[in-house]
Amino acid sequence: MQTIDLNADLGEGFGHYRVGADAALLPLLTSANIACGFHAGDPMTMRETVAAAVRSGVAIGAHPGYPDLLGFGRRELDATAAEVTAYVIYQIGALDAVCRAGGTRLRYVKPHGALYNRAAIDRPIADAIADAIRRTDPTLVLLGLAGSEMIAAGRAAGLRTAAEAFADRAYARDGTLVPRSRPGAVVDDVERVVARALRMVTSHTVTAIDGTDLAIEADSLCVHGDTPGALALVAALRARLDLDGVAVAPFAR
Repeated sequence: MQTIDLNADLGEGFGHYRVGADAALLPLLTSANIACGFHAGDPMTMRETVAAAVRSGVAIGAHPGYPDLLGFGRRELDATAAEVTAYVIYQIGALDAVCRAGGTRLRYVKPHGALYNRAAIDRPIADAIADAIRRTDPTLVLLGLAGSEMIAAGRAAGLRTAAEAFADRAYARDGTLVPRSRPGAVVDDVERVVARALRMVTSHTVTAIDGTDLAIEADSLCVHGDTPGALALVAALRARLDLDGVAVAPFAR
């Protein structure tokens, strides 16, 4: 039986503002990437999201990004490798403490937004993230883009890694994600998302935005919590995976 993890980026509100339908999404997921206060999130939001994930039996991962609340962490910053290591250590530490206080533990780390996209192709930045994880807690899994420098850096640092694919994002010919500034970068049609995801899981391929078929080996599928209609997307995907006999389980236990 094939097995896949389903993850989403959660806890991405700030103060009185909330993004996405976290409470409704969590029962459909197996892993939750929780914002750690730099691109989104705050202490109360982190505590509430961790508690909700515990109630749903979902594995918890830190979702560290650039210190960019105004840009939601999706703007590229000219941060050095040393700065990136410090950013990631700080954010892992924050969410780890919230998890411990909530009677659970952190399982993995998945970078966010522009930092994720940079680390996918920039080996020194990928190494900086892996170093931060290794220094903080080497038992944590690094979740990164399938086939990217992040996976290579994690393995070189002696970390466990998990490869991620995106059901709701378009791919470029080189296997990276199409920038959100380009038309068609976000896929929000339910049938198309489900079909793409099933093909990734069962055939290990995805069609890039230019029509090229790419090989992809994924341990986890991501649907963004702020993608339009995210709840309907995840519900339809989960139902189809169940129907097709694909087991849905967390990659990090």
